[in-house]
Amino acid sequence: MRTTHPDEVPTDATLARRLVAAQFPEWAHLPIGAAPSQGTDNAMYRLGDELAVRLPRMPWAAAPLEREYRWLPLIAPQLPVAAPLPLALGRPADGYPWHWTVCRWLVGEHPPVDDEADASSSALAGQHDLARDLAAFARAMRDLDPDGAPTTAWPLPLAGEDDFVSGQLAAIGATELDAIWSAARSARPPATRTWIHGDLSPGNLLVADGRLTGVLDFGTMGLGDPASEHRVAWNLLGRTTRETYRAAVDADDDEWARARGWALLQALAQLAHVAERHPPIAAGARRVLAELLSEHAD
Repeated sequence: MRTTHPDEVPTDATLARRLVAAQFPEWAHLPIGAAPSQGTDNAMYRLGDELAVRLPRMPWAAAPLEREYRWLPLIAPQLPVAAPLPLALGRPADGYPWHWTVCRWLVGEHPPVDDEADASSSALAGQHDLARDLAAFARAMRDLDPDGAPTTAWPLPLAGEDDFVSGQLAAIGATELDAIWSAARSARPPATRTWIHGDLSPGNLLVADGRLTGVLDFGTMGLGDPASEHRVAWNLLGRTTRETYRAAVDADDDEWARARGWALLQALAQLAHVAERHPPIAAGARRVLAELLSEHAD
């Protein structure tokens, strides 16, 4: 399987089969093979028709998987769409160094990135429906009980990244986006941290007939700035559907300014750290910057 990170531990279906057979013999009879799409943090293998095996690729991906095992069964019943519930937590074994999980397999397709210029009227209407579905999911996460919840990988406030952002904008010749970062840094901080998913990227979303049916990869979930959840408005949606999302999620000007900052920070981090190894992520990051530039120009 193609590697994405320099410190990645290679895996394959044979390893996944051995781990399952040794630790969960009740599933050993099920066929196993690589899933049609792969995450950047976890390798995924189909286990029969209804299950999947997730193996962290790098050391820092192991803790988020254990977080999912701890928290997702508690919050999933309160969400408006399906989540891949973990059913078992595997141990390090057979030369593989981390915990791993067996989870439910969710059926669906990843949504295409919104291209409003080429969309028919019916397709555009469906994109607005998807924007409202995403907002409903973000609101449901935000409304979860925060008592005892972990802190997300996206803490608040947007602090400590000024040098990185200014340096990266200078390196790519996009210093006009400094204004977006300045606005995000000067925006009023959130009154409180709330639950967020933490990575609503297109690859973590499932749709059917244009509607959101499932959300994957809850490894970064926890308490954080609710504005950081809105990065999806730039990495998936177009301008008019982005406004539909904003209205449905009820983000005020300060929250939206922080959301732009989070979108900018993520895109720059992706270009700086994974662009050469993962061209699709690089393309998505460049699209986000183009969307932000277009908004700023207006």
